[in-house]
Amino acid sequence: MKIELRSVPFSLVETEIPSEPPRILAQEYEQRAQALYERAGADWVVVYGDREHCANLLYLTGYDPRFEEALFVLGPAQERYLIVGNEGLAYAAAQSPHVPAVLCQSFSLMGQARSTAPRLADVLRELGVMRGQRIAVVGWKYLEPSETDDPVAPAFVPAYIVNVLRGVVADQAAVTDATALLMHPEHGLRAVMNSPAQIAAFEWSAMRASAMVSRIVHGARPGMTEYEAAALARYAGEPLSAHIMCVAGRNDIVGLSSPSARRIQYGDGITTAIGIWGGLSCRAGLMLGWVDQDFFTRVVTPYFRAVASWWQALRVGVTGAELFEAATTAFGDAPFNSALNPGHLVSYDEWVHTPIRPGSPERVASGMVLQADIIPAPLASGQALNCEDTCAVADAGLREALRTHFPEVWLRILRRREFMREQLGIVLDESVLPLSIAPAWLPPFWLRADEVCALAS
Repeated sequence: MKIELRSVPFSLVETEIPSEPPRILAQEYEQRAQALYERAGADWVVVYGDREHCANLLYLTGYDPRFEEALFVLGPAQERYLIVGNEGLAYAAAQSPHVPAVLCQSFSLMGQARSTAPRLADVLRELGVMRGQRIAVVGWKYLEPSETDDPVAPAFVPAYIVNVLRGVVADQAAVTDATALLMHPEHGLRAVMNSPAQIAAFEWSAMRASAMVSRIVHGARPGMTEYEAAALARYAGEPLSAHIMCVAGRNDIVGLSSPSARRIQYGDGITTAIGIWGGLSCRAGLMLGWVDQDFFTRVVTPYFRAVASWWQALRVGVTGAELFEAATTAFGDAPFNSALNPGHLVSYDEWVHTPIRPGSPERVASGMVLQADIIPAPLASGQALNCEDTCAVADAGLREALRTHFPEVWLRILRRREFMREQLGIVLDESVLPLSIAPAWLPPFWLRADEVCALAS
């Protein structure tokens, strides 16, 4: 697989983005909630969320806690409640009017009123939770058997909440972890139960994020501060799945860093990433106006070979092990590999889980939304390179539903597939649906941003 630099003017890339994403209807949220409840096999299901860990709540209700913690409680006879703090009452009513909001003032910020409903145990009992019942708890992560002696116990939920639940039902063993029902990398609901509307909403996010990143790549110049470069994105308040990242330098470059007042210099390595609920885009390269042939041969060529191999291996039914091998083998004898898993599931949170692991038998399934996330490491000081984008995987039935209900989304996806094939030489399986505006578009030298990597014909 030979890699070349090819002139691909950015005018060939779509930049027309709808002003707002499609809405997820109350009926769909209820279908997800009922699917979770039926899988849990418990009397009650309690889903935890807070500002940093809101993805499960968002997926099930459309509600994201702002300053407070929250619980989504699912019970018999399709009972549904959002337990929130003082400030959450009005916001929950606005964001998720289909779910009754119930006040628990212990979830409020400290110093606020506690005179109406201060105790979580009392609130739960008022809703009908009682002694002798079983509760399945969903946290923001779960432990694998190799990590704990008790994988059934809720792990990533505040101990206070777990203790209250155990006290209400008067049985420690009756409160068990059910996080995998949502987050398992092969059959978790958030892994595979992404409808046409959800894919369309995430496509909007992926477009917005990748458009912002492309503005930074095209506009960043030596002499700007990292803050000034990041401002080129024209961030407009979209809900973020990660801090905005933009950093440059001559030393080791930590891509997770936020921008600073440091001034970008000619020849720096530079990286930027922006994630919006459902889609993240990242690009990294050198702040150069000429082709550094040694960097291109030793770093860019094996890296882009891995990126192209990942995209071309992706399809419904491929195992995580096969994807892992496709990417890592393509690095050849390069002195670096993928720093983390080469690809993962993405949703309202930037990283849900991943089937892409060495030896993984877990298969990519229709309805998954994934991040092409191959981070080359280690690189020499002052070097940076990265090309991350979002895509969905869909069987024939899901593709037809997307085409029928969201024809404009479908046409954009077809144009991206053609762009990748005609301009970059990357041929995708029919099940792969690129969601970013310029998938696999990688200019390694930012002052020559229309010269991008491609597979040689």
